[in-house]
Amino acid sequence: MGPNSISPNVSPSKGPNLVSNVGHVRANNFVRNYCAGKNGEAGSGEWTEDIEYLDESGSVIYSGKGIRSVEPGVDDHVMIGGIKKPILNASAVAKIVEVVKRWKWGPELETQLDKLQFVPNMTHVVQALKIINESDALLSLFKWAKRQTWYVPNDECYVMLFDGLNQSRDFDGIQSLFDEMVCDSIKSATQFSAYNRVLKYLAKAEKLEVSFCCFKKVQDSGCKIDTETYNILMMLFLNKGLPYKAFEIYESMEAAHCSLDGSTYELMIPSLAKSGRLDAATKLFQEMKERNFRPSLGVFSSLVDSMGKAGRLETSMKIYMEMQGLGLRPSAIMYVSLIESYTKAGKLDAALRLWDQMKIAGFRPNFGLYTLIIESHAKSGKLDIAMSIFRDMEKAGFLPTPSTYSSLLEMHAASGQVDAAMKLYNSMTNAGLRPGLSTYTALLTLLAHKKLVDVAAKILLEMKAMGFSVDVSASDVLMVYIKDGSVDLSLRWLRFMSSSGIRTNNFIIRQLFESCMKNGLYESAKPLLETYVNSAAKVDLILYTSILAYLVRCQEEQNERQLMAILSATRHKAHAFMCGLFTGPEQRKQPVLSFVREFFQGIDYELEEGAAKYFVNVLLNYLVLMGQINRARCVWKVAYENKLFPKAIVFDQHIAWSLDVRNLSVGAALVAVVHTLHRFRKRMLYYGVIPRRIKLVTGPTLRIVVAQMLSSVESPFEVSKVVLRAPGDSVMEWFKKPIVQQFLLNEIPSRADILMHRLNILFPTSAPEIRSLSPPKQLISAKAV
Repeated sequence: MGPNSISPNVSPSKGPNLVSNVGHVRANNFVRNYCAGKNGEAGSGEWTEDIEYLDESGSVIYSGKGIRSVEPGVDDHVMIGGIKKPILNASAVAKIVEVVKRWKWGPELETQLDKLQFVPNMTHVVQALKIINESDALLSLFKWAKRQTWYVPNDECYVMLFDGLNQSRDFDGIQSLFDEMVCDSIKSATQFSAYNRVLKYLAKAEKLEVSFCCFKKVQDSGCKIDTETYNILMMLFLNKGLPYKAFEIYESMEAAHCSLDGSTYELMIPSLAKSGRLDAATKLFQEMKERNFRPSLGVFSSLVDSMGKAGRLETSMKIYMEMQGLGLRPSAIMYVSLIESYTKAGKLDAALRLWDQMKIAGFRPNFGLYTLIIESHAKSGKLDIAMSIFRDMEKAGFLPTPSTYSSLLEMHAASGQVDAAMKLYNSMTNAGLRPGLSTYTALLTLLAHKKLVDVAAKILLEMKAMGFSVDVSASDVLMVYIKDGSVDLSLRWLRFMSSSGIRTNNFIIRQLFESCMKNGLYESAKPLLETYVNSAAKVDLILYTSILAYLVRCQEEQNERQLMAILSATRHKAHAFMCGLFTGPEQRKQPVLSFVREFFQGIDYELEEGAAKYFVNVLLNYLVLMGQINRARCVWKVAYENKLFPKAIVFDQHIAWSLDVRNLSVGAALVAVVHTLHRFRKRMLYYGVIPRRIKLVTGPTLRIVVAQMLSSVESPFEVSKVVLRAPGDSVMEWFKKPIVQQFLLNEIPSRADILMHRLNILFPTSAPEIRSLSPPKQLISAKAV
């Protein structure tokens, strides 16, 4: 309707709406009254004046008592003359929508809503919300409605608000409105289905923390969540790599006795299986079948894969067979998973059967599967099968990896198949692949054991050309030759290393030196020792003593000279001691005993006690062999003083005196017996102390040697299995004999004496004529030399 013209006798209300004026309007003796019965300052509530309504041209279109005003927010009708006419819902909704669309939001909107000429209700608000499509306007109308006395919480209202906020992607607004809804739910004890709408929108927007927080609030409020919402939430957390959050939601779903649907089973079973919760996955799988849901191929695949990887091969195969029984065709991924599981578990026969089934089904094995099958069979020693599949792999157009070549080559090398290993090596290098360090090491070790020095040298140079450090590999080959006792090959390989600029370490040089000494290659041993010494390596007392032991056993004069030269090349202080020991007192400028004591004082017994014992044993062998009995007795005396053999001599008061020589060499044992019996003689003759018995504990090895030496002077000692023993009185009488005194003091007149004759038999002197007449007997203890 256009602007209305009103008769001059009446002042019309201003504004486009006839029902929009609020308050008392006074004009020309006319007072407007409200239908609610609240009159103005004067006059009755009856409106008797006629009103003419004119159109734009001034023509009267209606004349009557008019539509009376209403009080906003109080009246729910209008007056047409004297008749009350209710306001239609459609009109009220249209009016609300008109106001909201015009004023949008803010205080002005609320003012206009407060001026509505009727009493709205929640039905009007809900219907208006369905028409309004702007989220700000929706929220403004809702907030105004919440402040009204007639407001009642409404689920449909919240649903439309959340829909509008989701369309505008206002997730902060959704969260805020959600909190308001929770408060409404608590106050009114009402359950809203809009909760599910909120959780779905937040989950689909990937708001992890917010959605989970809202989920917990819904749980705490006791509201029911539907299955679809549970599924969406679980999918969100599973996709984001948070399976345990998803499982927590699933457990809440079970606790709420929410029925699972097919999509929930399809979602949870693979997730539980992949996370390792196989028992839970199996339980759900059985439950799914009991409820007549048919598992999909994805469910079967996940269970087969997870069970196989967990080592439950029987269960995995059972599920695989069950799937086939349902008519489902295994996928290539399932075949690969099964083959990998059986292969890694060492079930190679079952893996090969699945391999054949896979090819029959028309699937082509991929590169990784070829590699796995080949390497597994190679490492298990099934080289024929591995090589057969290897050839199939090449025919299929796959280029084997260096790892595949290496596994085959290394296993052929370990089995000693030189030709096959070299063929693989050449194939690998011709394909442009670079062998790894382990491959070169295995091949070189094989060639070393097969004693193919030239081929090994060729491979080593190729390895060096590839940029590898070859010092260690070359040394390993050298150690193989040394351990095999191939001294000639060892020396030949060492010369090759030197000519190629490849170095080795001092430990291997020492090992090769000892091998040369053991095989009597003294000419080759001396340069090795010089190399060892010149490389700042220190010759220890054990190594020096071992060389001295070879000198003790030497039978050829030429070898003696070489051994003496080797001893000199050690530059060890023990050699200077040896040289000084055989010189005269004028050159030493001190007695032998003092000279020996000075040397032994320089030994660190905490570090070299074992080496010192070894040195004393071998040195005493050598001194006895050379006829240097006095010097030998000095060495034994000092060794005993320094407690190298602390338990050798035992004085058990008047009961028993004993000497234990079981841990000594032959020469050391003889010297110890002579020296100790001399001590016993002094104690018995000078101090008058006579024990009940005297024992010489020799052990089975030295028993005959000591017994033969003492029998030459008619000793009273009786020989048993491991001990020579005699009563103290008998030994006392024996000590009084002159020959015994000479024997113990070493005052022997000549080499023709019977004692020296015995020693010459046991330890031939360096004289060639004696050596040729009396070859040495192997009486030297293994521990000593």
